[in-house]
Amino acid sequence: MIIGILRLMAMAFVLMLIVYFVLSYWSRSVRKSKLEEEWELGTQAMDRDTFIKTGLEEYDGSLRRKLIFGVFIVPYLVIGLLVYIVNFQ
Repeated sequence: MIIGILRLMAMAFVLMLIVYFVLSYWSRSVRKSKLEEEWELGTQAMDRDTFIKTGLEEYDGSLRRKLIFGVFIVPYLVIGLLVYIVNFQ
């Protein structure tokens, strides 16, 4: 029984790791394309590369970036809740 739960948690962790990297890469590329569009439409106060680099540094500290980390937390909470409900309710 314990081995089965540990195996499930390990496979879930690997799957969540893959999902996290895909979501992180996708979100960063979307932010980068929005910054490129913003630079094109703006007054170009600084060069393009500096503008994008500064915007991506701001993105790295943003709430959105931190929420993507929820990919690791939410599934374990759901599994734990389901185990609790099935066994103790």
